[in-house]
Amino acid sequence: MRELLLELWRYRELLWTLVIRELRVRYKNSFLGFFWSLLNPLVTVLVMTVVFKYVMGMRIDNYSAYILAAYLPWTFFQFALLDSSQTILVYMPVIKKIYFPRAVLPLATTFANLIHFLLAMGVLFVYLYLYVGTPLQWGLLLLPVVVLAQMLWVVGLSLIIACWNAFYEDVKYLVSVGLQLLFFLTPIIYFSEQLRATTLIPEAYREPIFWAYHLLNPMATLAMAYRKLILPPITLIYENPAMGEAMRFTDMPLPYWLLGVNLVLGLAVACIGLAYFHKKEWEFVERP
Repeated sequence: MRELLLELWRYRELLWTLVIRELRVRYKNSFLGFFWSLLNPLVTVLVMTVVFKYVMGMRIDNYSAYILAAYLPWTFFQFALLDSSQTILVYMPVIKKIYFPRAVLPLATTFANLIHFLLAMGVLFVYLYLYVGTPLQWGLLLLPVVVLAQMLWVVGLSLIIACWNAFYEDVKYLVSVGLQLLFFLTPIIYFSEQLRATTLIPEAYREPIFWAYHLLNPMATLAMAYRKLILPPITLIYENPAMGEAMRFTDMPLPYWLLGVNLVLGLAVACIGLAYFHKKEWEFVERP
């Protein structure tokens, strides 16, 4: 592992060259450039806000901000995995001609998506703290830890997916379907507090299932962390017009131990992804 990291460091100039290429190709001959990467999340969040706040009766001030705080990290996770799945196949003619650490290919795509994510978060911060006047949170000091944890998960999963897709091209379709399902299983359009108070699970089992769910779904923990570190605490009121009643969900403090476990697991996944990719990369040239 140490030798692999040193080799990647020696090829860092190639890595950043590919990152810049990814950034240029994405918006080549585009008038709006980077802002196209914000258009899809903004339109999606607008539709979610209208449906869940004004149709479904979810009462919370600045609801769109809480959706964006979780949805922007999700788009980074989603697009980084989908984009990296194709990198080995795209560069296969080059791979068969010259040697370089093949891991730089999915890593370059991942870093390019990270840059887009950070720029999008910067726009969100300007909107929240300069335009809306949202009070600054002390939790912002921990935000780099959350970004690092997510980056580790994305790096590890991207390397594994890119490797699998090089041999079995059905993988990219399975990943796309899996991400669609995971989106609805992650508290992005709803809140972790709602899951904790759900009546679908007997009360005696709610707490252990709730924590197990956040451990098994890394994006659930990260979505909750982004919201609680960026935005002030909330009291969510859900009105059910059909039942003529309202449900209140009080804010739950961020469990820092859960974030720590997520970070450690992300580091483990990144190491596993690097080791697995390094083991399999020598077989890429044998692919017909």
